[in-house]
Amino acid sequence: MEDLDSTSDVALPKAKPAFVQDPHRVRELAERNLEVAIGRSVRAFRRQQGMTVADLAGVTGLSIGMLSKIENGITSPSLTTLQILSHAFSTPITSFFRGYEEKREVQHVKSGEHLEIERRGTRAGHQYHLLGHIGSNSSGVVVEPYLITLTTESDTFPTFQHEGIELLFMLEGEVKYRHGDQLFHLEPGDSLFFDADAQHGPEVLVKLPARYLSIISYPQA
Repeated sequence: MEDLDSTSDVALPKAKPAFVQDPHRVRELAERNLEVAIGRSVRAFRRQQGMTVADLAGVTGLSIGMLSKIENGITSPSLTTLQILSHAFSTPITSFFRGYEEKREVQHVKSGEHLEIERRGTRAGHQYHLLGHIGSNSSGVVVEPYLITLTTESDTFPTFQHEGIELLFMLEGEVKYRHGDQLFHLEPGDSLFFDADAQHGPEVLVKLPARYLSIISYPQA
């Protein structure tokens, strides 16, 4: 008789990956305050100078716990503390307040209005359209979104290698795209997300024209 209690052959649903950040969450009003803005500025200055929290504590004489509370916007630093930090970073005190209620940039590019640019590796039949650019910003990250069109079947394609992380999303056509020692066959709807420090680029044009989005992100200088 069949064992009705047996679950050995039942396929359990795969657990979804858990991410800390909720892309749909709206910041609480309490987070949009001066302490948070100062904390982000302190963290940004520290990282720009390649310092750990322990390094900064050693330079300023402030405790690691206090610095952690400042960077996370938990406590409001005194003017004396801000002066100590400004000396450590060689920056005026006012620089800690720049992120408070500053304007957040947004760009809307209508179809056909994107900027065609010359990029390293641009060749006949290769079109690179920059879809937008936001320079210095509070995130500490620069993002370059491109719409790339490949139309010349006989042309040769160099490999690229640069800093940052890159995402490709295939819109039209088919290519075999190299990343390091691997080759990926990309078709419409496929994506490729990779460390751009490895050599990469379209190696075989399977079906033309080929169009894909290339989104590159890297730390802000």
